[in-house]
Amino acid sequence: MAHPFLERLARGPILTDGAMGSLLRARGASPEQCLEELNLSQPDWVRDIHLAYIRAGSEIIESNTFGANRLRLADYAGLAIQVRALNFRGVKLAREAREISGSAVWIAGAVGPLGKRASQREDQLDITLAQDVYREQIGVLWEAGADLLVLETFSDLEELRAAVQVARETTDLPIVAQMSFGNEGVTATGSTPAEVAHELSALRVDLAGVNCSMGPARVLDAVAEMHRAEPSLRLSVMPNAGLPYRAGAQMVYPTAPHYFAQHVAAFVAAGGMVLGGCCGTTPAHIEAMRVALDGIRRRTPPGGAAAANVTAAASAAAAAAIPAMAEARGGLGLAAPAREPVPMVRASPPPQPDSLAAPEPSGLLQKLRAGKFVVSVEVDPPRGFNAEKMLEGARIAQARGADAVNVADSPMARVRMGALALCVLIQQQVGIETVLHYTTRDRSLMALQADLIGAHALGVRNIIALSGDPPSLGDQPDSTAVYDVDSIGLVRIISQFNEGKDRSGKPFGSRAAFTIAVACDPTRPDLAREVDRFQRKVSGGAHLAMTQPIYDPEVWRRFYELYVERHGAFPVPVLVGILPLQSYRHASFLHNEVPGITLPDSALDRMERAGADGRTEGIKMAQELLLQMRAMPAVQGVYLMPSFGRYEVACEVLDVIGAPSHAEAVS
Repeated sequence: MAHPFLERLARGPILTDGAMGSLLRARGASPEQCLEELNLSQPDWVRDIHLAYIRAGSEIIESNTFGANRLRLADYAGLAIQVRALNFRGVKLAREAREISGSAVWIAGAVGPLGKRASQREDQLDITLAQDVYREQIGVLWEAGADLLVLETFSDLEELRAAVQVARETTDLPIVAQMSFGNEGVTATGSTPAEVAHELSALRVDLAGVNCSMGPARVLDAVAEMHRAEPSLRLSVMPNAGLPYRAGAQMVYPTAPHYFAQHVAAFVAAGGMVLGGCCGTTPAHIEAMRVALDGIRRRTPPGGAAAANVTAAASAAAAAAIPAMAEARGGLGLAAPAREPVPMVRASPPPQPDSLAAPEPSGLLQKLRAGKFVVSVEVDPPRGFNAEKMLEGARIAQARGADAVNVADSPMARVRMGALALCVLIQQQVGIETVLHYTTRDRSLMALQADLIGAHALGVRNIIALSGDPPSLGDQPDSTAVYDVDSIGLVRIISQFNEGKDRSGKPFGSRAAFTIAVACDPTRPDLAREVDRFQRKVSGGAHLAMTQPIYDPEVWRRFYELYVERHGAFPVPVLVGILPLQSYRHASFLHNEVPGITLPDSALDRMERAGADGRTEGIKMAQELLLQMRAMPAVQGVYLMPSFGRYEVACEVLDVIGAPSHAEAVS
């Protein structure tokens, strides 16, 4: 089961970010300060740098966790006990930047060397100590939601080997393993690029490469030697912006962005598949590389030469199109580059009926009435103004056979783009039906009805009626909750719209065509109370139900049988919630800390036994559950909930029911 990042990599080179440390120093961090501690004390600095790189065109951003292991942190008073907090927050800040940007970027967990801190006498590496330290850090990065690991700036091949082995044992994440070489072309411990390539190829890392070291020209020499030694080995290339010199209290790196861009095609020709920068590079360098890489792609005809065969002529052509950005920008180059606006595909408004005749039901409801087993995949709106990542998720869901996309309404009471706006974007630009999560938390009775009228006019016809998480849970605790009605009252309002009346009974002159969904939680300890509340919801006019995540089929059977016992025949089809697990720590977190999610001991035990194969085991468990749930009474669909925005991973669950395969991943 290929990892989604590796599937993306198979389509061609990918651009990562540049320096973090030098930009934090420029922001005001002192030379004596622990840069990883800024994840806690100056999170805005870290997040803003991530955002700057995303805006410059980075497809991968590295967490600010390079030195966040207990041995390096011991150099700073009181930080050795903060390993978990610093690494978890480092990944979280990168994920927040991704959400704010709305871009489909990958989060790389950065891991650096331990150096002499893990040495025994005569500078011999203490392998056991090194492995314990790496296991602690890498486990947190994996738990926090990193998509891949970047082991970088290593000078001791034995130490890098230890880190790779731990990463393989601890996680199922792709591994980028990078060494640094000196002016003589060897590492500090005497390894040549060819020797490094042979060793990392034997370790079966996903990418091997060079970072830090020197500027682009010297790094290219090392990468080329690795490529000659192991031609099939995929390589990463992340040079410094030249050798620095001191200007007063500042270290200055001399290499300009356009010079970096001139080397892009040569990096690719030498086997480079992940390209970026290290010390001294800025968003301006990455933007220049973005232009060059895009130029190479435009010059490679479909079905033509692979990226590794791009010629130096393409490099010159791409570089010629790049302005000397560094001189023009000044500062850190944090400004976002100008982008062409994405044209909106405007749907024609649906014809409005001129009578109270029953309108055409939504496509989703038609499929349910026809007995089809339907699939919906959840997408959370972005925290910023760009919904690119979410549109990509909708495209992936559509390509994998989904019938609809659920759009959440600021879950956990955290401010995000309005769910209705994202529904419209998805329907217009992707062409798949949406299910709008609509809460009563933030809207008065007037606003509820006004928004519903607008949603109908814009073609959003599937609504799941929810009360919403209280503001006290979220990032705006001083916000005032409205709750003029709860989800039961909202169902009745929407049902009256379908009858052609507003809440007060005044006629509209035509009937709405909303499909009304409601939520239920079969995992609640007070099951009778939940069953009775669910009955009040569906009796108000609901057409279908969607459950909280379930991990045991018997949980649903108990809910169903208790409903039939107390209220008679089960009234609506159900889409069962399935949230694929990523690791044992992920499973334990959901079980213990997320309301509405309860895992049986058997599921927790399986995930714990899976160890580093947690993602694969989580998908397998979800597939087994899906097959079992299809045979359960009233179940007529699945509602998939991706973790960490990993839409490709969640949609792998559908392979077991013969959903269309993802023919081509969305870039």
